[in-house]
Amino acid sequence: MPTSNSRLWLGAVSGLALCVAPASAKPRPSGFEPSYAVEAPPPPENGAIFQGSFTPLTSGLKAGRPGDILTIDLVERTIAQKSTSAKTGRDGSIGLAPPTTGPFSLFSPSDVNAGGSQSFKGEGSAAQSNQLSGQLSVTIAEIYPNGTMLVRGEKLLTLNRGDERVQFSGIVRSADISADNRVASTRVADARILYTGKGEIARASKQGWLQRFFSIISPF
Repeated sequence: MPTSNSRLWLGAVSGLALCVAPASAKPRPSGFEPSYAVEAPPPPENGAIFQGSFTPLTSGLKAGRPGDILTIDLVERTIAQKSTSAKTGRDGSIGLAPPTTGPFSLFSPSDVNAGGSQSFKGEGSAAQSNQLSGQLSVTIAEIYPNGTMLVRGEKLLTLNRGDERVQFSGIVRSADISADNRVASTRVADARILYTGKGEIARASKQGWLQRFFSIISPF
């Protein structure tokens, strides 16, 4: 029969094991989860022959409800350049001729001459360019009263050398959706595009932690 001390010891070990045991990993919400269509409520019985919501013939199969899929054409390209230059200069001189008589006659003209010059020249330039092309399918998450729609989605590619993730969200107009349900990313308002990667290729393009530490504290 186990004593009270042994029972307390077993209880403590069991509690510690429960604390140490890893919980089941749950994926964290990223904010780009797909939205699914919600089943519409049944139409009221009004005695008409045709029951259901009205859809104009001009809309065709264009996406316009929560859960519908749109294809975003990524055509992002930005180019920024900036340059500055400044140049200043100043010269000055002064000269006094000492008297030839009296106590100041001991000074020669070269002893009372003074001159100075100052100059400055500075230049600076900066240039940056980014380009992103491709396609990404997203879903309609919300429809606002003015007809605009919130779309969001993500794509995860698992390759043999790492993972690549593309996330997109923004607001589109129904008028900007083409007949084949495509929208250019330049026509999306409040667009948020995230392109990240993990793996040995991504790690190789970054500094090591010790090198980053010395880069931060270095005064040069």
